[in-house]
Amino acid sequence: MQRHIDDILQQLPSGRLMSVDLLRGLAIAAMVLVNNPGSWSYVYAPMAHAEWHGWTPTDVIFPLFLFVVGLSMVLSCGRSRSFPAVGWAQWSRALKLFALGLFLAVFFYNFRDDSYSWVQDRLEGIRWMGVLQRIALVYIVCCYLVRWLSTSGLIVATVLCSLLPWLMMLFLPYQNAAGETFQGQLAFGNHFSAWLDQWLLGAEHVYYRSAEPFPFDPEGVLTTFAAASTCLLGVLAGLAWKQTGVDSASQLRLCRVWGLGGAAMLIVGQLLNPLVPINKALWSPSFVLVTAGVSTLLLSGLYYLVDIRERRRALAPLLVFGVNAIALFMLAGVMGRLLIMLPVGDTTLKGWLFHTVFQPLFGSYGGSLAFAVSNLALFYLVMWQMYRRRIIWKV
Repeated sequence: MQRHIDDILQQLPSGRLMSVDLLRGLAIAAMVLVNNPGSWSYVYAPMAHAEWHGWTPTDVIFPLFLFVVGLSMVLSCGRSRSFPAVGWAQWSRALKLFALGLFLAVFFYNFRDDSYSWVQDRLEGIRWMGVLQRIALVYIVCCYLVRWLSTSGLIVATVLCSLLPWLMMLFLPYQNAAGETFQGQLAFGNHFSAWLDQWLLGAEHVYYRSAEPFPFDPEGVLTTFAAASTCLLGVLAGLAWKQTGVDSASQLRLCRVWGLGGAAMLIVGQLLNPLVPINKALWSPSFVLVTAGVSTLLLSGLYYLVDIRERRRALAPLLVFGVNAIALFMLAGVMGRLLIMLPVGDTTLKGWLFHTVFQPLFGSYGGSLAFAVSNLALFYLVMWQMYRRRIIWKV
């Protein structure tokens, strides 16, 4: 194991902030872990999303990844204060991310149903939005904002991206098919963002198709603009690093700024909860503050531990995930779908593995978690082979 850790650290490019790669690795590893339980009927509460209002550790994972996207946009330019013009390179990356999301949306076939129609179920009813699609849209929007705006302008844009969608949900009226008018509703299936999703995307092209009165998508159109504020907070954290000297005193000062800023956002977001409910699907302003607060605190802690104190060995394996995050997400997505596509007797390969191997050994909840951990361990072996061969899948 010691030699394995040495190999990982030796291949880390010089001049790179290890804390950012570790944070990305933590986000994508956690995302894969919570998305692949042995059974969705047996999931420990911290590894499940909040049912509606409120938050769990799982609800922080996607915002954490978007926060790192913003950080990476800034750090990729080094300490230069200039940012590249938005051109084909940025649009190509966004389009490829969006296309990969659509690929995962159609990558499924029900081999257990002789009457199953892939064209009708997956192609005609394709889900337009999703995790990768949201990352793509947030990324390209933030590319333009970072290019065009000063630091003070980015602060204003961050506030507006979070606040304007929320104000629209509170004050814009909308109607159902029967002509009944609603305003300011924040219920599952009844909020302005849900109405907008079913109008723009179509009721058959969203995740919650059976929601009443309005089918909607948790990665919907309006809330994607709110999600851009999370990415912009990552940008602002990166800009703080750019303005920091390379001496140890300046680095410690930055660490304290990140830590205090993260704690402040977390506390303010939590205090706002009675007035502005913390809600991931709505990507409410309080949700932005709470999740950005947690993300910044994690960044501060990792920066102090691995970039200032250089205590790197224990966390080094996360680098294997962090440098190939999209490859890991796609691998996990494809494998997860294959496990529920392939039939074994009267169930699927995933069902058979869980009920005959993991559940008898570890119990229902423990077996479901062990299944997810086993998947992550298997994916790690693949990612390690890519890492040691310096194969970095960039979109």
